[in-house]
Amino acid sequence: MSESMKAVRIHKYGDPDVLTFEAAPRPEPKETELLIHIRAAGVNPVDWKTRTGMASRLLPEDPFPLILGWDVSGVVEAAGNLVTDFKAGDEVYGMVNFPGVGGAYAEYVAAPADHVSHKPTSVDHEHAAALPLASLTAWQALFEAGGLSPGQKVLIHAAAGGVGHIAVQLAKWKGAHVTGTASARNGAFLRELGVDEFVDYTTVKFENVVQDMDVILDSMSGETRERSWGVLKKSGILVTILRPSPEEAAAAHQVRAAHILVRPESNQLSELSKLVDAGQIKPVIDRVFPLKDARKAHEHIQEGHTRGKIVLRISE
Repeated sequence: MSESMKAVRIHKYGDPDVLTFEAAPRPEPKETELLIHIRAAGVNPVDWKTRTGMASRLLPEDPFPLILGWDVSGVVEAAGNLVTDFKAGDEVYGMVNFPGVGGAYAEYVAAPADHVSHKPTSVDHEHAAALPLASLTAWQALFEAGGLSPGQKVLIHAAAGGVGHIAVQLAKWKGAHVTGTASARNGAFLRELGVDEFVDYTTVKFENVVQDMDVILDSMSGETRERSWGVLKKSGILVTILRPSPEEAAAAHQVRAAHILVRPESNQLSELSKLVDAGQIKPVIDRVFPLKDARKAHEHIQEGHTRGKIVLRISE
């Protein structure tokens, strides 16, 4: 095997032009790691924020040259001596090395075995790569932090986006009553995913038509968050996936608040695989770009109107 690989790296923070398609050293797995031959990599908002330096807190002080990305789907090339759950040839997917240097925009990545799970068998690598960060974020926000249970009412902002469209499906699987906000063009899409109520935020103020929510999933912050406090019931909780954590504002409104930073969790990925294969969750892809066009992928996601996920095709 060659000691080099194709990758997209950055050598400084900046606009999409800093993304460079070039040769890079192929990583070597440690005893508890897998070497994964990546077939596809998911692109998330945190990727472009990291590229610009906005999310540099997730990285070492001097990470350059840096391979971005954390979502991968691929095939195990080799397993470390202490790995028992995976072997060469296994198809796996996961959110690897988060937080830290992910290394997903490349042909190979070395990743802890407990950051991945066996890939859902019913979808291809591109759809599997669309899942990990978004689905783990939705799971941990709704179920761990939010405590969402059957019969409760949940409001999901940006419901057509990467995290949002998975959160809608997970909440419906749990048996919750789901309200989603998005623009008008996503109304039919969200109804197909199962939302009970759709709010077109471009024409309607959600706080005028939504009330008594048990859980709110906040991926917007700003004035959207400020307008959200009033639609929670007194025992309700707003879970944000953005900083800062809003405990003071919650206390002022006599509700609860939580903030999560998503973490790798192989057991949850395994459960999500089962849900995908059972038809309960369907990852939706907005666009697929070849690895060499990572710049275009970043330009597209940075516009902020993605339906579902953007994916990089790494290899066949």
